[in-house]
Amino acid sequence: MLRSNLLALVLVAPALAGAQGLISAQAMEQVPAAIAAAGETAVATFHAEGAQVYECKAGNDGKLAWAFREPIATLVFDGKTIGRHYAGPNWEHADGSAVVGKVAGNAPGKTAADIPWLKLDVVSQRGNGALTGVTTVQRINTQGGVFAGACETAGQFHSAPYRRITCSCARVRRRHGA
Repeated sequence: MLRSNLLALVLVAPALAGAQGLISAQAMEQVPAAIAAAGETAVATFHAEGAQVYECKAGNDGKLAWAFREPIATLVFDGKTIGRHYAGPNWEHADGSAVVGKVAGNAPGKTAADIPWLKLDVVSQRGNGALTGVTTVQRINTQGGVFAGACETAGQFHSAPYRRITCSCARVRRRHGA
């Protein structure tokens, strides 16, 4: 059974072996198979506070409904801001390194009010620093972020708060030719 009600974002890269905030192998074993990063080892944990932004717009049926627009969050380690998370989805470290992800898998949150857990493949990178070489992002242990209800005016926005833990992982090095 999963113990945490927080969301975690796991970044996978060989360059993160010395990153801050080590987490246990037991914590990584709690990740559902649909979003697991097999053969990778967690190396850092970051907390984030933010919101999922929703927009009121017409659906395929022409009726107004809330649609996810973008995330906005602050990444925190040891009480200090170390980066941000925003549309793309992008994860940007204060050192200037950043990655953009594309969803590769998902699992439901613990409750209906929790955004889904995700596995994202990194599709682009920029800068040099803590996020250099990241290949996979996992968003786990979500808490909050879901918004539902009537929307009456197209173009209206709503922010649904959430919090999460962000975990960084290092890919296990493979033998040449393997």
